[in-house]
Amino acid sequence: MKVPAVLLRKRQRVHKGSFGHLLVVAGSPSMLGAACLVALASMRSGVGMVTAAIPARLNLGLQKKIAHVIMTLALPGLKGEFFAVGDLKVLAKQWPRFTAVAIGPGIGTQPSTAAFVRGMLAQCPLPMVVDADALNALALSSGFRRGAGLSSLSFSGAPRIFTPHPGEFFRLTGFKPSSDRDRASAAKAYAKANRVVIALKGHHTVVASPEGRVFVNDTGDPGMAKAGMGDVLTGIIGALLAQGVPAFEAVRYAVHWHGALGSACVKRQKVFSLTASDLIDQLTVR
Repeated sequence: MKVPAVLLRKRQRVHKGSFGHLLVVAGSPSMLGAACLVALASMRSGVGMVTAAIPARLNLGLQKKIAHVIMTLALPGLKGEFFAVGDLKVLAKQWPRFTAVAIGPGIGTQPSTAAFVRGMLAQCPLPMVVDADALNALALSSGFRRGAGLSSLSFSGAPRIFTPHPGEFFRLTGFKPSSDRDRASAAKAYAKANRVVIALKGHHTVVASPEGRVFVNDTGDPGMAKAGMGDVLTGIIGALLAQGVPAFEAVRYAVHWHGALGSACVKRQKVFSLTASDLIDQLTVR
């Protein structure tokens, strides 16, 4: 697969601002690790800067874990523990700082968080990858009708990427694909109907665009079937978006790269199972 030009860059006469600034919106009281994984994976994937937005009471804990690598942005949230719709006012003042957003891992599905996610989709003017609990929060929203698409939601017009695993896709659509052909057809239809790029994750992850482009990934290893691997993928996609790679190409390459590194890591370490941190350690290898 052709490597995005941004990953082949020459490093003369550049600085951190040359490679984008990703806003990571992730984490809740029991899920700080998700925010860490997304942020670390994105830094290893070439983005120049990462800021992690986090509910205020969790900010110090996140800083202790990875403040040597990223910046943090404390938000008032709901009791300082979960993202809430009021956080949009704080973030709206910050949009010019960033070039892309990664949202969802570990944020929970509180009603206030679901309202926040809907607001982010509607108001944020930046390319955005939407994953994990952000998708679950949408599916559980009172105004969302499973299987009816996202017609009740408004988008700002900037690219939106959804990265559901099969369970999340079912919660969004009510549909369980039974074969690879079904998965490709379902992803293509969903992308077109809802104006998003979608990565339907799993064995042979399917990537589809609103224009009808479809890519079926052939990299990966069963040893990657582990919690946190999706957070790493979200970080990679976010990093590529922040560096200016178009949405479909960012997802297509990120999925391929993620799987190829996982396979290589299993062989190199001579193990049958990986952790998400194992994969992050390999992200500088292409």
